[in-house]
Amino acid sequence: MTTTERAALDRLKAEVCALHAELLRWGLVAWTSGNVSARVPGSELMVIKPSGVSYEELTPDLMIVCDLDGKVLEGELSPSSDTAAHAYVYRHRADVGGVVHTHSPYATAWAAAGEPIPCAITAMGDEFGDDIPIGPFALIGDDSIGQGIVGTLDGHRSPAVLMRGHGVFTIGASAKAAVKAAVMCEDVARTVHLARQLGQVQRLQQQHIDQLYDRYQNVYGQAAPTAGPEGARA
Repeated sequence: MTTTERAALDRLKAEVCALHAELLRWGLVAWTSGNVSARVPGSELMVIKPSGVSYEELTPDLMIVCDLDGKVLEGELSPSSDTAAHAYVYRHRADVGGVVHTHSPYATAWAAAGEPIPCAITAMGDEFGDDIPIGPFALIGDDSIGQGIVGTLDGHRSPAVLMRGHGVFTIGASAKAAVKAAVMCEDVARTVHLARQLGQVQRLQQQHIDQLYDRYQNVYGQAAPTAGPEGARA
């Protein structure tokens, strides 16, 4: 590994470590549950948290580096029990740069009920572009959960899946994007649950969902800087 590659890997380990604090900040995990991983760009490697270590004790040096078969290449501790699931996603989805798992309460309640979250509010149309789907039940320990994630999200706009009887898995182009999806998944799960206490919830019309998703993905936010007349960034 070159000095440049070593520096890039160390930065990614620090980023993945810091992103775990976001899971606590947004109330998505309890005790040592949940995990964040990131693909190492330009390689067949991933970074993931160690198993059973409290979030307050996590440091960049404790992050585990694995290959995409889940074999530990760097780190003194055992990797997350969900490592095989994350690795399966990376092997089968080249577009995925980050995977997150949480047991956030409202979204996990939908998973326990075995119900997809209907796309009933504009925030869901924006972020997910569809209902948040239910994936199959699968036991922890091998790549069965990964198979369920990939199979359920294949051809689906949603970056989140509710694994039946288990919890939430989200994907993204980066680990930060996957964390954002996990935060938004819990937010809309809570809102739609509360709405159902008031009465029947209607899914938005598909044409409106399509319009919301297109606007949010392609127009919302700040445009990328463009080159000025003398090549400067405008």
